Amino acid sequence: MPSHARRELRVVAIGGGTGLSTLLKGLKKYVMSGADPHLSTGSDFAGRISELCAVVTVTDDGGSSGRLRKEFNMLPPGDVRNCIVALSEDEALLAKVFQHRFEKGTGLEGHSFGNLFLAALTSLTGDFSEAVRLSSEILATRGHIYPATAANIELEALMDDGSRVCGETKITASKERIEELFLVPPGPEPLPQTLDAIAHADLITVGPGSLFTSLIPNLLVCGIPQAIRDSPAIKVYICNLMTQANESLGRTAADHIRALYDHAGCRLFDYALINRQPASEELKAKYSLEAASQIVVDLEAIEALGVCPVLGDYLFEDGVARHDTDQLAKDLLHLVTQSPSESHSRTAEGARRYTGN
Repeated sequence: MPSHARRELRVVAIGGGTGLSTLLKGLKKYVMSGADPHLSTGSDFAGRISELCAVVTVTDDGGSSGRLRKEFNMLPPGDVRNCIVALSEDEALLAKVFQHRFEKGTGLEGHSFGNLFLAALTSLTGDFSEAVRLSSEILATRGHIYPATAANIELEALMDDGSRVCGETKITASKERIEELFLVPPGPEPLPQTLDAIAHADLITVGPGSLFTSLIPNLLVCGIPQAIRDSPAIKVYICNLMTQANESLGRTAADHIRALYDHAGCRLFDYALINRQPASEELKAKYSLEAASQIVVDLEAIEALGVCPVLGDYLFEDGVARHDTDQLAKDLLHLVTQSPSESHSRTAEGARRYTGN
């Protein structure tokens, strides 16, 4: 059992899309890097991260990633690229170059430089995972980034009308509600480094991110949910802020956890970090155009699943709803630096009082 009271922590963050990269930006600030003047040492400092690993879904088949995937038979680089930039030593010129998207040029239009860079390294090394490692070295990332699997997989969804839709882009565009998700081919193997990181973690997070296209695909990779279940780490689900067309419309916070459990085949979480801050009327109106709204927080249903809900002010409005990455990181590290007995026996009400600042 790792000592959760120590200040040097091993953290594994699992997800995809913009949600994972947003979380990593906050966690990065606590990663040990010698005598780091940017690392908080104030009275609210919860702990230092000695090892930070991101496990990223690789099922995207649209946009630049989809084009490169088809043309070069490689894994989609987009979500991985965002994580590399989020974990880079600084997000100045080199990181901006990685995110630069070409607006014109035959064959170049729509591609980001970072995606092309990863494609070039994959071609040179013959290994996407090695290309990610080398890219991370170049941008001096404060953490390791692992694709959830090295297998070339795609998504298939069973919809509520009984139809099946193949491919992430088509699934996202469908007007029907997703009921169950599958990987094709099923049961891909994870990277050994991923299972090792999960086994030795002090904290494992899942989310935030699109329920069916960013989070659940990771749990369908052979061995990952079992490794999370068996790990002695504190396990936390970070709930989304808003519902999302076709992925989570009408689904409460407890429904999200239930869907993750159903696909994982086991119970996973000790805690769920959930936003309690109301959105502005302007933001509500914007999301209502897509029939989306803030996710309903059904505390009793969450507690019935054996999960302690931790409520905090996690909403940051930037034209869209985003998580406050600094507050997320701070609350996560406060949770994990409690003693194991306190962490696992803490009541839901106690957890709410704990972050109710």
